[in-house]
Amino acid sequence: MGGNTRGSNKSETKVTFGNTSQSNPYYTSSTDSNGNTRVNFTKGSAGETAYNFVNKNISDLLESYLNPTLDSKVNQAKLNSFNKVQQQNLQNNIINPLTQNNMVRSSQAANMYNNLSNQAADYANELIANNQADTWDMINNLMSLYMNGYTGTQNQETSSIGASTGNATTNTNGKYSAIAV
Repeated sequence: MGGNTRGSNKSETKVTFGNTSQSNPYYTSSTDSNGNTRVNFTKGSAGETAYNFVNKNISDLLESYLNPTLDSKVNQAKLNSFNKVQQQNLQNNIINPLTQNNMVRSSQAANMYNNLSNQAADYANELIANNQADTWDMINNLMSLYMNGYTGTQNQETSSIGASTGNATTNTNGKYSAIAV
């Protein structure tokens, strides 16, 4: 038996990307000869600051959303401001003028302060009721900012790969292989 040989020509193509580095005020990127791309926030950029802030604070914000409390810094500041303004208004606009004209009894003044206390309690309840909505709005705004940073990194990666592809070289090696039939 004689052997026949059938030959085929196979070619192998290898693309070598051009090494590139790019940067702008928000991102830096580099692509190596294999097409591997790295994108990072520019140190100190708004994107890096937002990214770090969200990562650091999202747990506390979610906790505040799920368990609203008057003890939060924001609610305490609002409550203190409300109380201060209400006390000043009561003292300056009602009690002082009436007292100066000898027109108020101590029981009336006590009733006015009790009313102020009730208004403060109502306001505190309002703060708790609004806390969840306010916190949710903050979470949404921060996540939007966070995702804009993510979208920016994707765009930077596309740009870096595009620049690297533009600098690429292609090598085609012809190989001959024989198969015995």
